[in-house]
Amino acid sequence: MDSAVAVSVAAAVLTGSAVLTGCERGASVGGGSFSPGPASTGCPATLARAKAAVERAEKTAPAVNGIPDGPAAATGKDIVYVAQTMTNPGVAGAADGVREAARAIGWHLRLIDGQGTPAGIHAAFDQAVTLRPSGIVIGGFDPELTSAQVVKAAAQHIPLVGWHAVGTPGPSRNPALFSNVTTEVGDVAKASADWVIAHSNGHAGVVVFTDASIPFARSKSALITKELATCRGVTLLAEENIPIPDSSSRTPVEVSSLLARFRDTWTHSVAINDVYFADAAPALRAARRKGAEAPFNIGAGDGDPSAFQRINSRQFQAATVPEPFSQQGWQILDEFNRAFAGAPASGYVAPVHIATAANSRGATTWDPPGYRAVYRRIWGR
Repeated sequence: MDSAVAVSVAAAVLTGSAVLTGCERGASVGGGSFSPGPASTGCPATLARAKAAVERAEKTAPAVNGIPDGPAAATGKDIVYVAQTMTNPGVAGAADGVREAARAIGWHLRLIDGQGTPAGIHAAFDQAVTLRPSGIVIGGFDPELTSAQVVKAAAQHIPLVGWHAVGTPGPSRNPALFSNVTTEVGDVAKASADWVIAHSNGHAGVVVFTDASIPFARSKSALITKELATCRGVTLLAEENIPIPDSSSRTPVEVSSLLARFRDTWTHSVAINDVYFADAAPALRAARRKGAEAPFNIGAGDGDPSAFQRINSRQFQAATVPEPFSQQGWQILDEFNRAFAGAPASGYVAPVHIATAANSRGATTWDPPGYRAVYRRIWGR
């Protein structure tokens, strides 16, 4: 799940749905099945570019290009991972990667679960600072929730590395993070929209699911709709603002309403998080939609195991743009090692990937090859 999903205190509400102007034709759909037909005459250049981008992103390439050399492993370090909540698959996946990397580099790791509430996260971070560790991981929550603890950590010269803590990868001055490990939100948003354009051959009726109370999610959905608008044959039918904590109760109701409103013109969906499609499935089944037919759904973020299971079984999700959770856990420890040596942050950002049933080969997570050997070589482990 994206950063600060379950604990964001921002409150912004989208004002209704928008429709992309241009070609009014939606995708050709009959009886719940989808037939994209000929290539779009409204956006041939965009369609060609989108297809090429999707083809690149679907390849299973080693995620080692761009990882720079760094210092040899420091010894005797203690790291505390403060988790937003370990029920969040993304937070837990990154924590597993940190745990594995800690064993490889020879450091001690302690995990403290914030239980998904501001009070719980505040208490967890307080405990982490009190332990005076070598470094603290901000695991999937907004550091603004714990600004006093961030100041305390800085006063004690404890470096902070975030996982999805802020919206952009790399160092952050405010809040003060040595580095933030995440994919580039613009790349993820673009990849998901390009997949819709390519999959539909440039003719689609699209619903976008977002959580406007989270600035990071709101920005992502805005980038998705902007990219969809580059193809005149793609119509944005609706942008559904459903807070992620309310997804299980509200998504089935909203999906039933969307099916009644748009019927077969609704051919594709993009969600800022895969969880919406888990919650949409009951309503789609009740409407006698088949799991491998329209609407074809892609998650623009995370790629947790349940999303891969839906994709592999072709049950109401066709693709996801996953985070390489384990690799990001290894990167987190490498960033700390650079901080301890007085070296700059790595600047590495994992390349975007699109996972489908065709290329996941039954896997339940995106774990690109090669990075473990690279980090072991850098650390001398």
